[in-house]
Amino acid sequence: MNITHLKDTHTVALDESFPVAVPLGEPVATVSVTSIERSDGVETGVWECTPGRWRRQIAQQEFCHFTTGRCTFTPDGGETMHIVAGDALMMPANTHGIWDVQETVRKTYVLIF
Repeated sequence: MNITHLKDTHTVALDESFPVAVPLGEPVATVSVTSIERSDGVETGVWECTPGRWRRQIAQQEFCHFTTGRCTFTPDGGETMHIVAGDALMMPANTHGIWDVQETVRKTYVLIF
């Protein structure tokens, strides 16, 4: 059995950095991530996003726990959720909507394929 242990997720170094795929105006948010993909169809990691507005397009089911920052998420056809450090979300597969990051957010996450 391999146990994934992400130590001190507030300060762990992130491997990749790139602009969001579908920005909605300026500034264009930048995403940084370090992740581990397992052979059983699960991905986990630490994700960070700078301020900006953009469209979420992840098809997988996702659980995430925000450790820093402040943002909103408005799911297509739903009401805006105000998210702050300490909040957690469980998003069903194919949850689409608009992220609006006001203060750089960092989260730990699990994607289930």
